[in-house]
Formats: sequence, structure tokens, C-alpha cells
Amino acid sequence: MRLTFTIQRYNPEIDVHPHFEEYRLEVGRGLTVLEALIRIKNEQDGSLSLRYSCRSAICGSCAMEINGSEKLACRTSVRKELERHGRIVVAPLRNLPVIKDLVVDMSSFWGKIRAVTPWLLAEPSAGGDRPPGPMTLMPQSYEFHNVDACIMCGACVAACTVHEVSKEFLGPAALAKADRFLADPREPETSKRFRLKELEKDHGIWDCTRCNFCVQVCPKDVKPMEAIVRLRRAAIQRGLTATGGARHILGFADLIERQGRLNEAIMPLKVVGFDWKRLLSVIPLGIKMLLKGKVPNPLGHSIEGIEYVRSLFAAARRRVKPT
Repeated sequence: MRLTFTIQRYNPEIDVHPHFEEYRLEVGRGLTVLEALIRIKNEQDGSLSLRYSCRSAICGSCAMEINGSEKLACRTSVRKELERHGRIVVAPLRNLPVIKDLVVDMSSFWGKIRAVTPWLLAEPSAGGDRPPGPMTLMPQSYEFHNVDACIMCGACVAACTVHEVSKEFLGPAALAKADRFLADPREPETSKRFRLKELEKDHGIWDCTRCNFCVQVCPKDVKPMEAIVRLRRAAIQRGLTATGGARHILGFADLIERQGRLNEAIMPLKVVGFDWKRLLSVIPLGIKMLLKGKVPNPLGHSIEGIEYVRSLFAAARRRVKPT
């Protein structure tokens, strides 16, 4: 069967903007997108640039955009893509600078991995040096939730909607890596708290919008968004609640427990806290909400079944393990 492959091309030495070129290739059953690209390079256009290595979905080198979604080319079936989309369109990963054709610059990606301190920390007072003696990790003493399966392919960063608008965001891969070290029992509690205080700053754990795209495209089922949620939960459990994101979660839960529903009039006040400048900034929003009927009647009755809702919160508190 002869198929058309549409590939984004870009050579910074001669091209002003990226463009697409089409290649016709005779394919058989079982062919992967990576195998097709290698054949196109070897048989039709030697100038085509792409990155690959293991061809076994281990190294992550061949991550690229295939039919609008981030995938590993070595494990993506041409036949299945054709059945699902009726075409084969290949482009480089989004949100990363293109070096040439399908090759992207991963420098910023690796910089963010280094930024989360991807190694075990000693006591902060010791300057981050590893304590003397062996650091043995006993079986069944930890639960990494599969975050250690990450192959650093960059697919999650390319799919991240926050990274698309804020290049300073640490990103799903780096934060999932941080969660792996937070879960390690060999790291002292004081170091875990220090790690979380760094991660709760701007462009950290509270910037994630939970769009879930990183979970959808991850080829190793790492579930980076769930790792970010665990980091948020760990920060709140350790009393790190000064950020707007933490106040939003605590305020939301408090309103549901007290009233059985979200009170949109009070919620903004829960988030801004006692910051008078921010309080004044939300007054116009409050007026608009009042005019739109989004402010619940303060004299209204409690919702039916409020005691059952409160019992759920009480049961959840009993199940929370002390940190």
C-alpha cells in the first residue's frame, strides 16, 4: 500500500518559517512511524533530520507530534494512525525550540529537571551534602506511584497547556521527578519540607491547571498530573498554606463542609486572604456576581443532607495519616 506522509520541515539556514512537505512511501503491515521516517530519510530525502536511538520505547528520543498528539514514533503503528485519522502528519514536539525538522532543543527541559534538585537531600543545615554511610532503600518501604518509570521524552511538556503560555513553569516531568524524591524514605523530613517550600513558589506546583493532557500522552503511564496533586497535598499537610493555590483548596473544602455547596461570594475572599489590595481588586467581581445572581442568599436554609456531607469530611480526617 502506498501512503502519503506529511512532515513538517524547517532548516534555520534557509527557511523563514516551518512548512510541510509530502512523501509517498510503499508500506506494509506492522510498520511504525519511526521506521517510515527512517526509510524516507534513507530512500528519498537524506536532509530530513530526526532523533532516535533504542527503537524500543526506552530512550524517549523519538518523541514527536503525530496527527496532533505527542507520541513515541517507535511504538506508533502507521496502520492504526491511518485507521484513526485517515492520514499521517508528523511534526516536532510543541513548546520546545526547533533545531531542524523534527529535532527540538531539550536544553530548557533538562534545566527544569535540574531545578527541582533531582537527588536526595541531606539536612538543609548540612549544605545539601549526602550524610555519611550507606543510604539503603528497603523493599516495601516506599511507593513511587510509577513516577520512576519516566524516560524523559518530553511529551508531557509538549502537551502542557500551562507551559504553552508560561515558559517558566517547571512542567509535568520535573514535578513528577520531584514527587519521586519526596516519596523516598531516605530523605529527612526537614529536607522534604525544604523541597516543598521551593516547589510552592511561582511557576511551581500551584501553576498546574489539571488539564490532564500530560497523563494522556505519557508513553509510560507516569501520570504526572497525579504526582503534582500529591505534591500539593504534601505541602498542605505540612502547613505550607500561604499560597493562593493552597488557600483556594482549603477555602473550597471549608465552604462545602460548612454550607454543603460552593458560595461564590465568599470563595474569592478565601483566596486573597487579608491582602487589602487584592481585596479591593475583587470588589468589581463581587458586584458582577451579585448582578448575575451568583451570590447565594446569606439568610437561606442549609441544603438538605448537610450532616451527611460533614460526616464525609470527618471520616476523611480520620483516614489521613500523620506526617
